[in-house]
Amino acid sequence: MKERRSNIEVVADILRVGEHGAGKTRIMYSANMSYHQLQKYLDLLVDRGCLKRTSIDKSHVSYNLTRKGSALLKSIDDVLKALDRRAESKHTT
Repeated sequence: MKERRSNIEVVADILRVGEHGAGKTRIMYSANMSYHQLQKYLDLLVDRGCLKRTSIDKSHVSYNLTRKGSALLKSIDDVLKALDRRAESKHTT
């Protein structure tokens, strides 16, 4: 069975979907999470300036990755890559 994702991995998944702009439904399904969970993370990422919320019309909103969000995603990917390498080296020794 696959391990649960960490909060950092969830954030990275959301930011990746936002690279090309996406609505809540697309993010929710792509990041494999409930609406309640998604709302919590979107609020956090918008408040921190990592995602920009853009109204398309009265009923549609798009979330887009900002420069700050892009830098955060790169940092998360670097850390996860380094941790994965460390875990792999433990198994081979």
